[in-house]
Amino acid sequence: MTPTSLRTLRTRRTPEVPKALRTARNPLTVVALTLALLAAGAAGWGGWSWYAAAHDDSAAYARSRDRALAAGEQAVQNMNTLDHRKLAAGLDTWEASTTGDLHKQLTDGRAGFEKQIKSAQTVSTAKVLSGAVTELDDRAGKASVMVALRITVTAPKGKPAEKESRLLGELTRTSGGWKLSGLGQAPVGNTAG
Repeated sequence: MTPTSLRTLRTRRTPEVPKALRTARNPLTVVALTLALLAAGAAGWGGWSWYAAAHDDSAAYARSRDRALAAGEQAVQNMNTLDHRKLAAGLDTWEASTTGDLHKQLTDGRAGFEKQIKSAQTVSTAKVLSGAVTELDDRAGKASVMVALRITVTAPKGKPAEKESRLLGELTRTSGGWKLSGLGQAPVGNTAG
C-alpha cells in the first residue's frame, strides 16, 4: 500500500456521527429529557388549574358567604351583649352592628334602653355556639343567618342565668360591610313525624 492509500483508508475508517444522534443513543439522556418534558407539562397544568380555581365564580360566592356569616355571627353576639357599667359603649356597638329599620329602632329607642338597663343593672354576655347562612343573594347584598348562642345574664344579686337561644338575622351589605337589618327568634317546632 502506498502512503496515499493508507491516508485514504484512515480517513474512511468511521464516518463522523452528529452530536445530536450520539446524545439520543444514551438512554439516560432520553429518560432525563422525557422527565423534564413531563415536569414542565405538569407545572403548566397545575398553574392553569390554580388560576382557574382562584377565579371561579363559586370560590367568590363562598368567600362572600363566609364574610356574611362572620359578620352575622358577630352582630348577633353584639346585640346580646350589654354591660350596665359600660352602657354607652355597648349601645354604640349595637348601633355600629346594624343598618336600616333595626338601626333606626335602636337609635330612636336608645334613651329607653339606657333607662331600663340602668334600672336592672344587668350584665349580659353572649357566646356563639354555631351559625349558618340560610340565604345569600350576593348581587342584591342580602343574606339571612341562623345563629345559636349561649347567653349569660348576671343580675346585681343572684347567680348568673344561662340560656341557649337560636336567632334569625337578616343582613344587608353596606359600604362598611355586612350589617344586621333584622333580628328575631328562630321558630322552634316539633320535627317528629
